Amino acid sequence: MELSIIIVNWNSRQYLQRCIASILAATRDLRYEIIVIDAGSFDGCDGMLRQFYPQVQFIQSESNPGFARANNLAVGAAKGNCLLFLNPDTELLGPAINTLYGHWRALPRPGVLGCKLLNTNRTTQTSCLQAFPTLVNQFLDSEFLHRRFPMSPLWGKSALFASGAEPCKVEVITGACMLVGRDAFESAGGFSEDYFMYSEDVDLCYKLARAGFQNYYVPSANVLHHGGISSANSGVSSFSSVMMRESRWRFFGKTRGPLYALGYRLSMTLSALCRFLLLGLGAILSVGGRGGNSIRFSCTKWWAILKWSLGLENWPGKYR
Repeated sequence: MELSIIIVNWNSRQYLQRCIASILAATRDLRYEIIVIDAGSFDGCDGMLRQFYPQVQFIQSESNPGFARANNLAVGAAKGNCLLFLNPDTELLGPAINTLYGHWRALPRPGVLGCKLLNTNRTTQTSCLQAFPTLVNQFLDSEFLHRRFPMSPLWGKSALFASGAEPCKVEVITGACMLVGRDAFESAGGFSEDYFMYSEDVDLCYKLARAGFQNYYVPSANVLHHGGISSANSGVSSFSSVMMRESRWRFFGKTRGPLYALGYRLSMTLSALCRFLLLGLGAILSVGGRGGNSIRFSCTKWWAILKWSLGLENWPGKYR
């Protein structure tokens, strides 16, 4: 078996069906298997797979073990020499898997390979590449700065704007589509289960880079990523915002030590206070305008982040 394609499902049955259909339609001349693990959502994907795709191996988790642990469980059942971790809300555009696999075989000491992710409207999803997190790029992280200075090394996205189709060396490939050799994956200890969600992709890329592997972005492999489907179904935006900061804090604690992790918490406190100042100015300027709902939404999110940074939100510690 050359390749094992692993998909973690959580309340994404309708997208999962389209994802698998695109894999079967576009992937040729490759010995591969598809493994779907349902992370305790019981959304009926097992019945859909039995009806339409009986060749897909299905694993049912009785509870939600988190993204990292679910993928590691599926790897235990996988037979491929190479592993592709794919989100259920993705669709291949052409032979993206063949392209990634071909480059993986040709490149020297490849770590994680990633594709060009596209939004539903076919625009480039700039979150598909990142730089390794630091206090500076996490404090400055905002859509305004990303749009204003897209080529800044702070974000690690410059490969998205390079011409040509050849693979580019990058730091972090997002977890929506990650291809990695099984030997490299296992030598890094797999996905770290210190994270329930978020940062497990960053952690894996970091461990492989430290071990002498090189992560690559492959612009000629294109995949639609409808994005945020499972998170949207949860209906709790503050949950995602806080869990992202919790995972970054754990990452810094593991890789930079407790003082650096404490500095990250303090930087998030300062960041939240700055956002409240800007949101207050925005509220004054938008009186009678249409920005009220957006400002209220942002205030709710940053209030949750502020409480987390001050240690007033204890619930994230339960997700391990």
